[in-house]
Amino acid sequence: MGRYFIKRLLSTIPLLLVISFLVFMFIHMIPGDPAKLIAGQDSTQAEVETVRKQLGLDQPLLKQYGQYMKGLVTGDLGDSIRNGKSVVETIAPRLKPTIMLTVSAMIWATIIGVALGIISAVFHGRILDYVGMIIAISGISVPSFWLGLELIQGFSVALNWLPTGGLDSWQSYILPSLTMGAGIMAILARFTRSSMLETMREDYVRTARAKGLKESLVVMRHAFKNSLIEIITVAGLQIGGLLSGSVMAETVFSIPGLGRLLVDSINFRDYKVVQALLLFFAAEYIFINLIVDVLYGVINPKVRYD
Repeated sequence: MGRYFIKRLLSTIPLLLVISFLVFMFIHMIPGDPAKLIAGQDSTQAEVETVRKQLGLDQPLLKQYGQYMKGLVTGDLGDSIRNGKSVVETIAPRLKPTIMLTVSAMIWATIIGVALGIISAVFHGRILDYVGMIIAISGISVPSFWLGLELIQGFSVALNWLPTGGLDSWQSYILPSLTMGAGIMAILARFTRSSMLETMREDYVRTARAKGLKESLVVMRHAFKNSLIEIITVAGLQIGGLLSGSVMAETVFSIPGLGRLLVDSINFRDYKVVQALLLFFAAEYIFINLIVDVLYGVINPKVRYD
């Protein structure tokens, strides 16, 4: 498994190179001139050209990309156009809030989503199944920005139980994590139910029941355990999307995380920061999928890696 992990890790390098090139070209196609923003609206063309030369934006795109990759290899991502700090110094303080928000959202969404899916599968066709699926469909259907605003209205404005935004305490993570995790919970609930229903029709589950095992053991040890690989696959994909999809929750709840930084950097045409953030999101998505592949062998020893 160790050789497989290293082999897969090395295979991600060409993919990251392609992603870095696409991100670089995409960012430079966004309308707007950062040199004009820095120089000011009342600046002359000569002043704008001077700023553009200082930023290296007057050079050909391929040459700029070469300089960018050279800095990426050496760990120098350049300086933020917006605040003059290095990109690493700009991103580092924003990393913790986003990770905390993502982890908290994923924990509750996974626990409740999987539990709803198991209960719906066990009580298939009965009232608990219908209730579970209504909750799941609602979680998928409700737009996250609307849910966030309604949670603020209900729990912050009307009841005054939780803060409306910011990061004053651990309670500040509750509403945004609910906003981020609602859709993930719904997806996991529906997928767990579907996978469990399919597994519970298998012959080995019927055999376990015929042996007189308790229904709880049949469900958890046989049906759920054999559905776990598919559930982890979906959960892994959702974690990757959740981390990079924190823009909406961080904007609604005024959380100074990576998502909010990405929006602000795009508005200011801060190329260096946007490139670093998009590359980071792509890298974590690839790495999470790699971890999911390795977990297959941990959960099911029959899985072999060549």
